[in-house]
Amino acid sequence: MNKIHSACIIDDDPIFVYGTKRIMKDVDFCEEIHVFENGLDAIEELNRLRVAKEKLPKLIFLDLNMPIMNGWEFLDDFQKIPRHIREGVIIYIISSSIDPRDIERVKTYDIVSDYILKPVTPKDLQNLLEELAE
Repeated sequence: MNKIHSACIIDDDPIFVYGTKRIMKDVDFCEEIHVFENGLDAIEELNRLRVAKEKLPKLIFLDLNMPIMNGWEFLDDFQKIPRHIREGVIIYIISSSIDPRDIERVKTYDIVSDYILKPVTPKDLQNLLEELAE
């Protein structure tokens, strides 16, 4: 199975981030892991990469409920990045919310690939790698 070059975790829960990074390393998921505690820090870094003409992360794990800028606001700002630049980026919502309204709202964003309930498991990551390899 091929691993991806870089992934991004946008989540303010340090326990979730620690556990997910550890699982990512255990399953040899990616070369680089970028972590941001809120959507604002993440969107600023993605815009910096874009201006510097550097590649954006292949995959983003995005929490919905965070301080400063939540996942919904991040998605709205991410959509403002020109399509040809964000085209190869895959976004997965990672949330503990089972609120059907959140799940339905996620479907209104064509830039979101799927919704995964926390916690992320090694099997989740292996499935993602298999999907990306297809």
